[in-house]
Amino acid sequence: MKKKRFYAHLVETSSITVELADMELSQEERLHLLNLVNSNIHNSVLETVLSNLASEDKKIFLANLHSNDHDKIWSHLKSKIENIEEKIKESIEDLKKELQKDIAEAKKAI
Repeated sequence: MKKKRFYAHLVETSSITVELADMELSQEERLHLLNLVNSNIHNSVLETVLSNLASEDKKIFLANLHSNDHDKIWSHLKSKIENIEEKIKESIEDLKKELQKDIAEAKKAI
């Protein structure tokens, strides 16, 4: 079973899912692309968090992430990074815009 990400409540990817559904892709291709989207979102969130933490705080964050303790993760992040939820939302939205642009370009090429 796939673990729920600590930032799952901040992510909405239905617009990308709908755009991919409009493309002539097999179910396998669509699922692969959605997995790539989720992976890119995860990397973007981690980059946002880690770039805003001091070295020692990064270790604490990674330990909390490894234990998948969402309460500890959020408690730590909110105590160390001002407006962290907004920063994460912003990084996700920026990535989604970039992905939607790539999808639009791919649709034109078909």
